[in-house]
Amino acid sequence: MHDHGLISATAELAHEAEEGPHGVGWMLVAFVFTFAVTRLITRLIRAGKGPFRNMVVGRVHVHHQVYGIFLMLIAGALEFAYEPGGALRQVLAGLFGMGAALTLDEFALLVHLDDVYWSHDGRKSVDAVLITAAMGLLLFVGANPLGLGDGDSKPVAAVVVATNLAFALCALAKGKVATGLIGVFVPLVAMVSALRIAKPESPWARWRYKEGPGRTSPHADTKLARSLRRFPPERRTPWDHFKDLVGGAPSR
Repeated sequence: MHDHGLISATAELAHEAEEGPHGVGWMLVAFVFTFAVTRLITRLIRAGKGPFRNMVVGRVHVHHQVYGIFLMLIAGALEFAYEPGGALRQVLAGLFGMGAALTLDEFALLVHLDDVYWSHDGRKSVDAVLITAAMGLLLFVGANPLGLGDGDSKPVAAVVVATNLAFALCALAKGKVATGLIGVFVPLVAMVSALRIAKPESPWARWRYKEGPGRTSPHADTKLARSLRRFPPERRTPWDHFKDLVGGAPSR
């Protein structure tokens, strides 16, 4: 009787473990596929090709992030309300992934509160999508970059997580959005980004790299000059070219 109960419990845990990654996998596939189709359609609209046009209601341009937000709300509400399993759970995971892709594809609009989709600032949307896809892949494979296990004490785990989070937040403050967010999962990336010089337009540079009266240190202006040399306005990196390939080049 005891063995039968143990076998049943083990089978149930195995079923839950198998179902979990499948949910994340469906969400990730739907996210990537929806983003790819969305960018294809928006690039066709931009080029004036095909049957697609911007959705306009009266004089209002209805952005596709609106549909994305509703999809995420509906999928999340159904998941929390009914906690379904099996195929329905995978469908909800896919719907959530679709909604997330539609929303993050216009992430820059949410940040700037302006239609910057094809501008240089609009590249933040591609950053957000690629970073989210990378995080989703890490969740799917069950990565544990922090190296925490069941045997670690809670204080040790708390210190490790807090330290890594501090490095990640510092990297974000220095204007390194991609490495800062990836650094939440990969400690070495967060630490290296936090220790290197900030981008000149970042909050960190505005706080710490001041020139003239009231500067924070005698070498603050030197740091600003170094930052401008390291990140000139016209600087184009391989990452920028890759984003142009994925999302379309910004308007000049």
